[in-house]
Amino acid sequence: MIVDSHCHLDRLDFAKLKSELPEILQNARDKQVEHFLCVSVTLEQFPSMLEAIEGFHDVSASCGVHPLNQEDALDKAKLIELGQHERVVAIGETGLDYYYSKDTHKVQQESFAGHIDVANELNKPLIIHTRDARKDTLDIMKAHNAEKCGGVLHCFTENWEMAKKAIDMGFYISISGIVTFKNAVELQEVVKKLPLDRLLIETDSPYLAPVPHRGKTNQPAYVQDVAYFIADLKGLSYKELAHATTNNFYKLFSLANRTNGITSG
Repeated sequence: MIVDSHCHLDRLDFAKLKSELPEILQNARDKQVEHFLCVSVTLEQFPSMLEAIEGFHDVSASCGVHPLNQEDALDKAKLIELGQHERVVAIGETGLDYYYSKDTHKVQQESFAGHIDVANELNKPLIIHTRDARKDTLDIMKAHNAEKCGGVLHCFTENWEMAKKAIDMGFYISISGIVTFKNAVELQEVVKKLPLDRLLIETDSPYLAPVPHRGKTNQPAYVQDVAYFIADLKGLSYKELAHATTNNFYKLFSLANRTNGITSG
């Protein structure tokens, strides 16, 4: 069994997929996916995200603001309030994205720092997005003691040096379908070096569908393609890769009991 450690189920285009969420989740379960982490990108949309996954006992949630959605100062009090919900197993996604946004660096940095402080206060791990901001990401993590709460650098596309520094701080590295792309040579070399006990897999659906589904809307079932690719890349059996990444997920997010395909209702 495997886990989709990062997906945005509330952002799936059901009309385009010609399926509703119960069917999409069941398709994933049929591909041996036993748990899903639905990741928040705004506090305003968090309640509707919770409503979308209500009744699906194999779906957990996070709470936070994506750096590209952080236009104003972080409402830390609201994040603390929402982050205490029983379905929430992590804070984020948060972090820094300098690729798309050149004029919000300061507000991103302040928001990221605030998310780390909240994660430490609530004793929940962080989900970190980082792009073209290696030094600032690591500097803020260190300055705000992110090693206390731990977490994961998700959809990782940076270099081995950054991965190693994050791992040394107790963080996990999550790999998405990007690793299957032909031009992802550097990332593939990083994945070969990643220690198995610090590795997670994800779809980041509905974005970044892996080969052979490129051009389609990504969905949780496709995390199996990511798992097979990484297993081959690292010279492991699929079973070894699945066992390790699934155990890592439950350990990081303190989910002791596996759901084993419990459906809604």
